[in-house]
Amino acid sequence: MRIWELSIDLVTQVYRISADFPPLENYGLKSQIQRAVISIPSNIAEGSGRGTNKDFGRFLDIAMGSLFELETQFEIAKQLKYIENEVYNDFLDKCTEVQKMIYSFRKSIQNNN
Repeated sequence: MRIWELSIDLVTQVYRISADFPPLENYGLKSQIQRAVISIPSNIAEGSGRGTNKDFGRFLDIAMGSLFELETQFEIAKQLKYIENEVYNDFLDKCTEVQKMIYSFRKSIQNNN
């Protein structure tokens, strides 16, 4: 599934970026960011294994919520100067792409109920 593949790419990107965060963030913002980004493909995968489109849609909603959480955490990291604007903007572009795909897919399975 393309959404899942892109969200896995997002995980990889976020882990690489957050590796450069200061050590004081290992159990703070860095940990929160990593948990949020892992939640995205995990919920897509779990939802795809459910028996109904309604269940799948619920997991897609959770994945979308994790994406918004992740964006907020990255905004905080940017304001703390842990990431540069160019890196942040590239990250936002990828997030937006995944959000659009989740939204479209969610709408398509909702219409099939």
